[in-house]
Amino acid sequence: MQFDQLKRRDFITLLGGAAAAWPRVARAQQGERMRRIGVLMGPGGGRRGSAGPRRGVRAGPAAIGLERRPQRADRQALGGGRCRRTRRYAAELIALAPDVILAPGSFTIGPLLQVSRSVPIVFVHVPDPVGAGFVDSLARPGGNATGFILFEYATSAKWLELLKQIAPGLTRVAVIRDPALTSGTGQFAAIQALAPSLGVEVTPVNVRDAGEIERAITAFARSPNGGLILTGSALSQVHRQTIVALAARHKLPAIYYERFVVAEGGLMSYGPSLVDQFQRAAGYADRILKGEKPADLPVQTPTKYELAINLKTAKALGLEVPPTLLVRADEVIE
Repeated sequence: MQFDQLKRRDFITLLGGAAAAWPRVARAQQGERMRRIGVLMGPGGGRRGSAGPRRGVRAGPAAIGLERRPQRADRQALGGGRCRRTRRYAAELIALAPDVILAPGSFTIGPLLQVSRSVPIVFVHVPDPVGAGFVDSLARPGGNATGFILFEYATSAKWLELLKQIAPGLTRVAVIRDPALTSGTGQFAAIQALAPSLGVEVTPVNVRDAGEIERAITAFARSPNGGLILTGSALSQVHRQTIVALAARHKLPAIYYERFVVAEGGLMSYGPSLVDQFQRAAGYADRILKGEKPADLPVQTPTKYELAINLKTAKALGLEVPPTLLVRADEVIE
């Protein structure tokens, strides 16, 4: 494999992890041009808890045989949760003139589009690309970016439904969301619309910083029959371990948007398969390398969802998981 040597220590974890496997680099056949694929990972991209994205980056190319053609992954940058650094890394990646860039999450696609409106970008794990201004519409992206959304807003209502099934006594739920994002507003609205039919009162909690989250959840937990929903966003990923710890401390049943949070001690999760999204993104990258344009490739919704349950956490909360949920679960952690 050939990779640019990354001198900054910020890059080392990611390069040593799975991003280096997107795609696996084969020897170029004589006369063929080496294609360049860039990867820009967002907050948490190279740290513990990002196993889902890492598996996706590994699995994607193999699904459509990208490794059989001459490719070169020129640079992978770790955003590290800092906007200024991510913008700088985005500019450095664009300067390498890749043929296509993989951008997981809103945290990375935004800075990339600020730098370039010409380099093709395939994004995954983005909640609302239209509302965020990344594309003109799902059917006709209209620019240099396309990809796969994190979920449809109806999924947010499913979180409340599942939480009520595992904890039937719930009457109050705190919805932790990023109020600065259109997706944060949309996810809360979907949950709020379903809540009356389930006899639940919902309260928004902002996810701006750890101190604000701790104060809000501590105050919420003073009254009984409460639970938590962590919606999807970059800040949710940054603060997820704080939220898992607070849920355990205050004995609050909680549901999360990604499976790896359950592996870290969260009660349950429901969301799209990240491996599936990366596999589909690899297909788009392959089509772009063959000459198609992102503007002509519609943004797609998830096709595969996964339910994960942590039985150890359920026991600690005094909850008995209904057999119907266990049968539906894609993964049960004991």
